[in-house]
Amino acid sequence: MKIFYTLILAGLCVCHSVNAQKMQPLKSVPETKKGDSSANNEVNSRNIVTESSVVTQHQVTIKGQRIPYKAVTGTLPVWDETGKAIAGLFYTYYERSDVKERSSRPLVISFNGGPGSASVWMHIAYTGPVLLNIDDEGYPVQPYGYTENKYSILDVADIVYIDPVNTGYSRAINKDIPGSKFFGVNADIKYLAEWINTFVTRNNRWGSPKFLIGESYGTTRVSGLALELQNSQWMYLNGVVLVSPTTLGIQRGDALSAALRLPYFAATAWYHKALKADLQQKTLSSLLPEVEQFTMNELIPALAKGSQLSDEQKKVMAAKMSAYSGITEKTILQHNLDVPADFFWKELLRDKGFTIGRLDSRYRGMDKQDAGDGPDYNAELSSWLHSFTPAINMYIRNELNYKTDLKYNMFGSVYPWDNTGNRTAENLRDAMSQNPSLHLLVQSGYFDGACDYFNAKYNLWQMDPAGKLKDRMSWEGYESGHMMYLRRADLQKGNDDLRDFIKKSLPKAGIASKF
Repeated sequence: MKIFYTLILAGLCVCHSVNAQKMQPLKSVPETKKGDSSANNEVNSRNIVTESSVVTQHQVTIKGQRIPYKAVTGTLPVWDETGKAIAGLFYTYYERSDVKERSSRPLVISFNGGPGSASVWMHIAYTGPVLLNIDDEGYPVQPYGYTENKYSILDVADIVYIDPVNTGYSRAINKDIPGSKFFGVNADIKYLAEWINTFVTRNNRWGSPKFLIGESYGTTRVSGLALELQNSQWMYLNGVVLVSPTTLGIQRGDALSAALRLPYFAATAWYHKALKADLQQKTLSSLLPEVEQFTMNELIPALAKGSQLSDEQKKVMAAKMSAYSGITEKTILQHNLDVPADFFWKELLRDKGFTIGRLDSRYRGMDKQDAGDGPDYNAELSSWLHSFTPAINMYIRNELNYKTDLKYNMFGSVYPWDNTGNRTAENLRDAMSQNPSLHLLVQSGYFDGACDYFNAKYNLWQMDPAGKLKDRMSWEGYESGHMMYLRRADLQKGNDDLRDFIKKSLPKAGIASKF
C-alpha cells in the first residue's frame, strides 16, 4: 500500500541527553470534569484539558554563550463565537530568562504542517533548544534521545511551538464539536489567530516584535495568518518565514506544473550521480541556474504548445530533459514530456533496485517489485518517524514534566479538509503591502520533491509581479530536503539565516513604519 502523507513537515538534527535543572511545576491545578477550563496535568488522564501549564528551568549553550531559559508546556483554550471553550491547544513556550526588557525581545510563533501534523519537527530538530539523536545526515541512531541545540535561535528570540487541533496533545473538548470549526484552510487560520491573541495577551507579549514561521502546509497557514492577525486581531508582524512552502493557492496548470518540476529532478539526479559526466562534474550551484533558464525560456513555452509542438521539437526537448533529469529520452517521450514526480521517484534508481524519497530525495527505499509507477512507501518518512516519535514522547514527559495519557499525535485526522478559498499567497502579499515593517524569508531544500525549491521561487515571482516588495523578500536554498535542517551543515546555516533575518527585520528605535 502506498502511503503518501500530503505536505507534512519536519526536520532533525544531532545527538543525546539534555542539560537541565531539576524541573518543578509552577502550580498544580485541581482536577475537574472533562471539558472544564482547568485540570491537574500531573495526573495521568485521557481527559481533554483546555487549560494547563508546567514550568521548568533549563540552560543551553548557543554559539559559546550559556543561555538560561524557562519552558512552559501546557494548553490554552480555543473559544467559539460565544466565548465557550471548544478545544485545548497544546503548546511549548521557551522564554530566555535573563532578559530584562521583554517588550523588545522578538517572539517566534512556530507551526508545522500536514495540515494534520504536530509541531514536533521544527521543535526538536531545528530552532528549539534541544535536538533529537540522529547522525549528521539525519538518519536515526539508537539509543533514542536528545541533546542541547547549540544552533538554536533562542539566543535572539523566544519561541512558542503550537499543535493545531488533533495534533500533538491538542483536541476538541468532545466529539460533538464539528470538525468544520478547525479543518479547512480558512477555518484553521481564523481559530489559530484567535488563539495567538490569547497566548500573546496571557504572556504579556503585545510589545514584542513578532515573527511567524511555518513549514510545508504550515507555510499556507502562516501566510494566511499574517493578514488575519492584522485584520481581525490588529496584531502586526515583523517577519514571516516559509520553510519548504506549498503553492500557497497560486494556480499552475498542467503544463506549467510539469515544467517547474525539472530543476528538482536535476538536483536529485545530481545527488545520486545519475547525470552524464559533463553535467555531473558541475557543482549544484552552477548546474541549477542552467536548468532553471532552460525551464523558463524553453520548456514552459514548449509544453504550452501541446499538440502544436512538432515531433522534431518534442525530441529536442526530451533530449535536454533527459540530460538534466537522468531519465531516458524514450521514457520522457512516452510521458509526452510530462513526467510525474511519483514516477520519477520510482524510475531514477530502478536499475539499482531502489526508490527515492518524496520529501527528501537523498533517502532510498526498497520496493517489493522494481516494476511499477511509484514507490510502495515514503522511505524518508519511515526514517523520520523512527527517530522523532520516541524522542518527543521522552522529552515532553521526562524533561518538560508534562504528564498525560493522551497519545501525542505525530499525525492526526483532520479530514475532510476544506481547501476552498485558498488565496494565502495573496493574503501574505496584502499583509506586506499594508505593513511596511513586514519582511519575508523563504527556505527550501533542493532535494524536496513535495514542495520543491523552484516552485518556491515561482511563488515569490507571482506574489510580487511588480517587484515592489522584493527588497523585503529573500530566498535561501540548502543541499537537503523538505526538512533541510536534517543535515548538520544546513541546521547551522538555516538557523544562522533565521538569526540574521530576525535581526534585519527588527525596527530601529524611533523610526516610523511607512513607505
